Amino acid sequence: MAKQTVTIYDVAREAGVSMATVSRVVNGNPNVKPSTRKKVTDVIDRLNYRPNAVARGLASKKTTTVGVIIPDVTNLYFSSLARGIDDIASMYNYNIIQANSDGDSKKEIKVLNTILAQQVDGIIFMGHQLSDEVAKEIDLTDTPVVLAGTIDETNELPSIVIDYKEAIKDSTQLLIDNGHENIALLGIDKESKKQKISAEGYKEAIENAGLNYNESFIIRTSADLNVLDAADLVNRLTDLGVTAATVEDDRIAISLLNELIEQGIKVPEDFEIVTSNNSPLVDLSRPKLTTVTQPLYDLGAVAMRLLTKLMNKEETDELHITLPYKLTENGTTK
Repeated sequence: MAKQTVTIYDVAREAGVSMATVSRVVNGNPNVKPSTRKKVTDVIDRLNYRPNAVARGLASKKTTTVGVIIPDVTNLYFSSLARGIDDIASMYNYNIIQANSDGDSKKEIKVLNTILAQQVDGIIFMGHQLSDEVAKEIDLTDTPVVLAGTIDETNELPSIVIDYKEAIKDSTQLLIDNGHENIALLGIDKESKKQKISAEGYKEAIENAGLNYNESFIIRTSADLNVLDAADLVNRLTDLGVTAATVEDDRIAISLLNELIEQGIKVPEDFEIVTSNNSPLVDLSRPKLTTVTQPLYDLGAVAMRLLTKLMNKEETDELHITLPYKLTENGTTK
């Protein structure tokens, strides 16, 4: 037989007090006699009562719960941000409700409204971009929202990012400095504002070096390349005469590296790669990928700390924070 959930009514009955008294004890209200408080807490412990966060929020106006919207929980880039969020949330005694959006604006709106219906105190939104549709939906709520690693061209919402344009520009410049003229920019095949910004950084680096900008060198593909897709990608790069690549996603970079080695193309002697995320995948590659080192954990942690200030109506000097990045040269560049 299924075990029944213990309710506030059960605690009140066992302790011989009103439900209002139990609610005051649960929410830390000081207007309860010590002897009564002990009697109620003893029953709570004995029955293993777990107060519902939303129910507590009805009395305290807070649920101490934060919603986190993440495009893909299996993506190590976003899961690294989520770890930073979770650690700071725990430090400030907030619970996390996490929901996967698949990076789809319609699902993002659905997930956003589902989380808001749970009376969360705040929301952290992660994604490659903030769509106009989602931005309008956020504008309808008074619940604080912070963007983590997400492009918002309007700069209207609090956000924690790096300078994605300069990061791609710097990684492309490294390959130019190493003598390459035919450099590809590889990224996922889902259009986003972050892609647009990356392409701008790539183009600036190419043109500033006096090289010919070739739009066919910007290639969009699936982040989860199978063997045939990876082979097609390498063949396409070879046909174009490409000898190096700036890659926006570590999963694509790993697939490219493996297929180059499979085809007998030496890395970095014959082909160089710079990836962009420095997710845990980078440490697993051999040779180890040269990468833009983003402070992934800090992007999440700083976003959560900013959200705690907004939820508690604390003064904050900065609502738009750009964290530093660096280029870490490893085994896929000379």
